[in-house]
Amino acid sequence: MSDKKETNAEKANESTEPHFSIEKIYLKDVSFESPEAPAVFTDAWDPEINLDLNSHGKPIEDNIYEVELSITVTAKNKDKTGFLVEIKQCGIFSINGVDANTLHGMLGSFCPNILFPYAREAISDLVTKGGFPQLLLAPVNFDALYAQHVQKNKGETVN
Repeated sequence: MSDKKETNAEKANESTEPHFSIEKIYLKDVSFESPEAPAVFTDAWDPEINLDLNSHGKPIEDNIYEVELSITVTAKNKDKTGFLVEIKQCGIFSINGVDANTLHGMLGSFCPNILFPYAREAISDLVTKGGFPQLLLAPVNFDALYAQHVQKNKGETVN
């Protein structure tokens, strides 16, 4: 009997069957700013929320990929920035036995879908700890965003 324990990634590399596993989910970078504090707390709170999100995946080694979901949330109240939250929620995923189109779809849609609830929770916690009412981001349809991205870039060559 061998004392060596195989990781999910090593097991996946031995198989030709399609395989997906989450190796690690982690917070890579986070920032919270409230540049108008404490003055922002004296006004009635009726903010305009702006959400920017982006994701990208990159190979780390054979069949192992890092996917980074970047989210920036800006809340403005009467032209004052109440808060600005920037977060990079990441995951390491083992993906094996899929064609290139399926792989791109997994990195562009499936993996960000997995990461989003973690980012959503971190943003909510930061906003609350910053003294503001809880902010729960609405679900995001990463499948539709990915489809739009593919449609927009159709015909463009990737170097």
